[in-house]
Amino acid sequence: MTRTDSSPAGTPLAQPTARTLPAPAAQPGAPTLIGSVQRAMRLLETAARHTGGAPAKQLAREAGLALPTAYHLLRTLVHEGYLRREQGVFVLGSAAERLGSGAAAQSRRARIGKTLDDCCELLGVPLYFAVYRQGEIEVVSVAERPGYRAVEEWADFRATAHAHALGQCLLSQLDPDARRDHLDRYPVQALTPYTVRDERTLLARLERVPRMQPVTERQEYAVGTVCAAIPITAGATAAAVALSLPAHQARRLAAVSFRLGTEIGRVVGSLSFSISI
Repeated sequence: MTRTDSSPAGTPLAQPTARTLPAPAAQPGAPTLIGSVQRAMRLLETAARHTGGAPAKQLAREAGLALPTAYHLLRTLVHEGYLRREQGVFVLGSAAERLGSGAAAQSRRARIGKTLDDCCELLGVPLYFAVYRQGEIEVVSVAERPGYRAVEEWADFRATAHAHALGQCLLSQLDPDARRDHLDRYPVQALTPYTVRDERTLLARLERVPRMQPVTERQEYAVGTVCAAIPITAGATAAAVALSLPAHQARRLAAVSFRLGTEIGRVVGSLSFSISI
């Protein structure tokens, strides 16, 4: 199409004014993403692939970043401890290593939880997994179903090891000094009419526990509940898996704990590997 120019001769045509197009509207429900965070994470992931470290130029190229941008991000990551610079290359720092160890711990916890869930489904009883670490009892995982609920922790498990099967099983695996230290901090006390009455009686009972045999308690922690725990030892770490039953099903305790021991025996290698969490 021919355009007619009506402007005077020699007068240049006015150039059209540049217009800024509006930014595209965000899609409803779309997340707000921070580009600088995305670039920093991409750079950190790239550095993690080089166990011996890599220079800034290589990291920038592999991460698809402009070199000045990469330098700014690298300085920040070094300052925050996610990277450190050694002889001209960047390697993962202590903060990144803590992230990695945390992820590994979550993975091991998930493995324990899956094992417990499978056994819970098979045996039809609630199950508990606990370890004794740094002088304290820690319940790592609990598996239950609507038809068989776990015992409510109405008294702190850490302070009542003398009264429940998990605690007695863990205490039985400790050396005398560690056992004494625990009972000095958490003295024996009556929780129910059936709780062991004094420390001497408790210690005598623990001494009689056969190695790697179930430990049972009947209504010592919670009236109306009986429990059994099976020891799992991996190196210097004491651990145990326990089950609970209503007191009116106490006659099942021996048989179900035997089945639990059999099932745990099949996966004890995996559990032992996962204990150091």
